[in-house]
Amino acid sequence: MRLVQVVGARPQFVKLGPVSRAIAARNRAGAAIDEVVIHTGQHYDPQMSEVFFAELDLPRPAVNLEIGSGPHGQQTGRMLERIEAELLAHRPDAVVVYGDTNSTLAAAVAAAKLRIPVAHVEAGLRSWNRDMPEEQNRIVADHLCDLLFAPTDAAVDNLAREGLGARTRLVGDVMYDAVMANVLLARQRSRILEAEGLLPGAFAVVTIHRAESTTDDRLPLVLELLGGAAALGLQLVFPIHPRTRAALSRVLPSWRPPAGLRLIDPVGPLDMLRLVEAAAGVVTDSGGVQKEAFILGRPCVTVRSETEWIETVADGANTVVGLDPARALQAMRAFAAADHAELARRAAARYGEGRAAERIVAEVEALVSSPSPRESAGG
Repeated sequence: MRLVQVVGARPQFVKLGPVSRAIAARNRAGAAIDEVVIHTGQHYDPQMSEVFFAELDLPRPAVNLEIGSGPHGQQTGRMLERIEAELLAHRPDAVVVYGDTNSTLAAAVAAAKLRIPVAHVEAGLRSWNRDMPEEQNRIVADHLCDLLFAPTDAAVDNLAREGLGARTRLVGDVMYDAVMANVLLARQRSRILEAEGLLPGAFAVVTIHRAESTTDDRLPLVLELLGGAAALGLQLVFPIHPRTRAALSRVLPSWRPPAGLRLIDPVGPLDMLRLVEAAAGVVTDSGGVQKEAFILGRPCVTVRSETEWIETVADGANTVVGLDPARALQAMRAFAAADHAELARRAAARYGEGRAAERIVAEVEALVSSPSPRESAGG
């Protein structure tokens, strides 16, 4: 079996790791899976891309399409053209896509149009905000794909309501597999706490990077919220994304961080996990960081109006505050009282016991070996 995996953004690189390791384990057991990784180049800065492959021991991409950034239509169209050409060249038996980025959408469309069976890891998530590009991408991908790997019961229910139950498999969350493996590496290899002079529990981690957070009208409001949070006395450590730094230079060129808010360069995945695990809590607009915080037992404040990870809210690990400084401050004041062990236990109960990648590979093998993969997937 030749299996093409398409990735393009940091969260997808992280999720690729466990699935690639599960493929290697199957091959050691006698399978013959030829894995081909296509990197779209959606995240192209070395600190946003190359460091992940190096630190997490990921399989090197067969090709980097080097698409880069751009308007959604332009970026997705360029990806679609280039991915289609690669699929015609490699002629895979199946394609695996991850998450909800433009890379996900383009790969799902390209594979479906070529009648290649395609599977979606992290299917069934819904924020119920159709204005979000990620929501649009995940809905289209789910309806195109032959296999839908749902991470939670809520995701299974969402897919069933959309008539996709026959294609759905509850496998657990591959992100849980990744965090559990990578945090062990982070404890061994990361020296970020020492380098930055940080004491466990004495700081919170901030990540802000989404396009909607860095617009001319919203970025000043995000910074106002962070400024108020910095006045609480808990140091905020903010590894600043290139997009956010560029937006700052454009929108507020004279802005300087207030006391208590420390901007640092982007960090690699192991340093980020080490920061989250040692933090009192997290302030973010990232879906992936919300989950990492939950898995590691750290409370989270989400600077968005909704979240697709509704279980993080239901289990008391996440407070969605939008751009309301008062709500953010109230949630952050509760960081000190959080029961880290209990939050981590709840995450384990939600996301499975760390065998999601193993189940994904087994289901893809079964899909490819069926007499007529597209028809047998149902839906």
